[in-house]
Amino acid sequence: MAQDSKTPRGGHRGIDPSDIAESDLVTTRGTFRMVAFRADGEEHLALVYGRARGRDGVLVRMHSECLSGDVFGALRCECGSQLDLALNAIVREGSGVLVYLRGHEGRGIGLVDKVRTNLLQDERGLDTVDSATALGLPVDVRDYGPAARVLAYLGIGSVRLLSNNPHKIRSLESHGIRVAARVPLLAAPNDENLAYLTAKRDRLGHDLPQVPMVPAPRERAEPEGAAVVDDAAATAPSPLSGTPLTP
Repeated sequence: MAQDSKTPRGGHRGIDPSDIAESDLVTTRGTFRMVAFRADGEEHLALVYGRARGRDGVLVRMHSECLSGDVFGALRCECGSQLDLALNAIVREGSGVLVYLRGHEGRGIGLVDKVRTNLLQDERGLDTVDSATALGLPVDVRDYGPAARVLAYLGIGSVRLLSNNPHKIRSLESHGIRVAARVPLLAAPNDENLAYLTAKRDRLGHDLPQVPMVPAPRERAEPEGAAVVDDAAATAPSPLSGTPLTP
């Protein structure tokens, strides 16, 4: 391997060799190297495409598990769309890594409690933040340390991060992986997830320029010829070089 898994770049705790396994994964997009690993009581997965090991400036997506969106195509969130967009972007790039993080369901509250928050959103009109706090749950307890560990195991020192969430940058860098740039990953909104995306933008600080500003109730009648979000433009994470981050 590029480096000793017990002493990864960045100095944080690595992955024990007994907790990691690799094999090829042939998909409709091409062949990835599948790196399964255990960390903090969960089993995670990194999909490595092309010549990404031991390099800097690698295009990387840290994707939080979302069973309803990733597997069943739920429209309430944009998770499934972002997963597809990220994999497509990595393949277009010719190399990159997607880290699929288990235990992140519902920003870390778990599947059962996520479904409970969904019910509050449907029945009481609460947003994704208030529906969690109404149940006494945290808003976001995801840990990106496992992603940093596998990136260090792969010898990756700096990344161009496919994300709209500035917190992911701070978290990854706190674990010793430098984020050279952030690359937008913008899924087009739909009627089912517009409120969810609006809350992520306005209350959680995500950078979502494709989400239209919703006017106050008395102003909601759209003027004739109002601009609409272009789906093709919204779904393209471009440019892939990203926005360089200054120290």
